[in-house]
Amino acid sequence: MKYLTLFFLTLLFSIGCQSPAQTPKDVTSQVVQTFDSRQFGEHWYDGLGELTGYELTQARYGQLHKGEAVMIFVTEPFSKSKQVKLDNHDNSNPDQSSVLKLNFTKKFLTGIYPYSMMLSTFTPVDGGQSTPPLKITMSSQEWCGQTFTQLNQRGAGFDASTYSYFESEGDRQFKINETFTEDELWTRIRLNPSELPTGKVDMIPGIFYQRLKHSDKSVESANVSLTSVDSSMMANTAHQVYEIDYPTTNRNLKIYFDTSYPHAILGWEETARSGYGVSAKPLTTTARRLGTIRTPYWQQNQNQHRMVREQLGLSAE
Repeated sequence: MKYLTLFFLTLLFSIGCQSPAQTPKDVTSQVVQTFDSRQFGEHWYDGLGELTGYELTQARYGQLHKGEAVMIFVTEPFSKSKQVKLDNHDNSNPDQSSVLKLNFTKKFLTGIYPYSMMLSTFTPVDGGQSTPPLKITMSSQEWCGQTFTQLNQRGAGFDASTYSYFESEGDRQFKINETFTEDELWTRIRLNPSELPTGKVDMIPGIFYQRLKHSDKSVESANVSLTSVDSSMMANTAHQVYEIDYPTTNRNLKIYFDTSYPHAILGWEETARSGYGVSAKPLTTTARRLGTIRTPYWQQNQNQHRMVREQLGLSAE
């Protein structure tokens, strides 16, 4: 254990998205106690971020639209009270938590105008499945306007805030009782898929979905399963599928991920009604992995770094 602690201390002197002037202290003692393996630390505390590009086919307005999606996973020290990334890391600070952050982006065109959407989820790595994400945010921009949603874990539940340019939605603040969120499942898979909830589960549907449906449903009952599959969806990779089925809204989400550690997200399929009125029909959004790299992406901000996007299967523009 002494060797492991020294090993993690060495790794943590470069944490994602930090200023070069910062010299963070060790933030892994709680993680070492929970994940008693070098495997976890070697992958998630190597001072790099994990980037994966996906070929996206997104359902919107009763049609399927081509686009791109990116998932960025990185560990960060996080304030439990302020619910922001800490500038100064202090492992003795009881307010500090190590989180696995997911930045999840979607970009696609609908006719003449583009959509740009981003979801951020901050999930503690030192509390197991019983610990809810500390914070979830989502923003959406398209030529009609922009919207923003934020969930903050406060006590036994979430303080929710939504901001929209639609009159019927407006600016709202409300409380959601503590329950599972669909948006935390992506990080839960990466941490430990064997602890994912299964069976009949009350769940807050994904905020991407709620945004595109203009939905105000905060909690919905879902039937959830985790199975190994032999599917052509992700050829040549041993994988499992985590399936969330919402019978009330006739929506189904399947997340495909690598069976072996660190359980990379290989793609997903989301079937739901798309369109309005009598023309609405079930359509399936799909995403397939194009490429994955581990890199200090926050430092790669020069023109010459655009070629790195090719490794993710993404356009250079």
